[in-house]
Amino acid sequence: MQIGMVGLGRMGSNMVRRLARAGHAMVVLDRSQAAIDALVTEGATGATSLTDLVQRLSSPRVICLMVPVAAVGALIDELMPLVATGDPLIDGGNSFFQDDIARHARLRSQGVHYVDMGTSGGVWGLERGFCLMIGGDDDTVAHLDPMFAALAPARGYLHCGPSGAGHFVKMIHNGIEYGLMAAYAEGLNILKHANAGSQSVAHDAETTPLRHPEHYQYAFDLAAITEVWRHGSVISSWLLDLTAAALAKSPSLDGFAGRVSDSGEGRWALGAANDVGAPAHVLAAALFQRFASRGEADFQNQVLSAMRWEFGGHAEKR
Repeated sequence: MQIGMVGLGRMGSNMVRRLARAGHAMVVLDRSQAAIDALVTEGATGATSLTDLVQRLSSPRVICLMVPVAAVGALIDELMPLVATGDPLIDGGNSFFQDDIARHARLRSQGVHYVDMGTSGGVWGLERGFCLMIGGDDDTVAHLDPMFAALAPARGYLHCGPSGAGHFVKMIHNGIEYGLMAAYAEGLNILKHANAGSQSVAHDAETTPLRHPEHYQYAFDLAAITEVWRHGSVISSWLLDLTAAALAKSPSLDGFAGRVSDSGEGRWALGAANDVGAPAHVLAAALFQRFASRGEADFQNQVLSAMRWEFGGHAEKR
């Protein structure tokens, strides 16, 4: 199969490599000429523009977009005059599922087959394969099966349902990911503070005393703990594997400031939970913790401090 790939970032470039290894002919385009050149040296065909990419593809032209969600709409607008009846257009990024429904209807009126492909695998996808959650028409998804089979490991892809279903499932996948990451982070933080009893603390009205400091005198080796959890534990996972690797390289994680971004899926997952009335306490807490990590809680903390001063004259500790 001949496939055009637009977007050669961390995932897009490795998807091209994995597809090429399976014998698919790749035509690639990116804002970075260096990214294009790197794949051309590995056998891909480079394109200079969307028009050039479309012209290099044989009909029906399979085009996959692996770009940030904010760029998808404009890219589709650019592609609309270039694609033709029967061409499949795949959005492999993290678009909002309701946008997929609208895009599917819009492109169908032109005879173009829109497919939403939720993709997970990160930078490890080249070797491990990419987990694919796919939404779209049955016949189009069946036609693209060789592509999906090449990208995914065995049983690593699923046609989840009609338009929007793939990105809906990926949205919830990422919400769960937020919760899992937060649980590991919170647990490890408790372990890190388990030696609080050996620390000297102030004895004043602004400091909660530790009633039994002798109970908290553990200087735990977090790298060793995460490593032992990887073997036979019920909380073992790939996320734990990656956490153990990070702590083995830097036990204090000095290279990280602790500012945690979110790319939208966690917010959308909570919106969907609200719409259908499904409780999502853990996912909500994990998302809000990410907001706080970026300083979004600073003013509310100032308000709390101001109230304590006003009602009790409690001065902030520095």
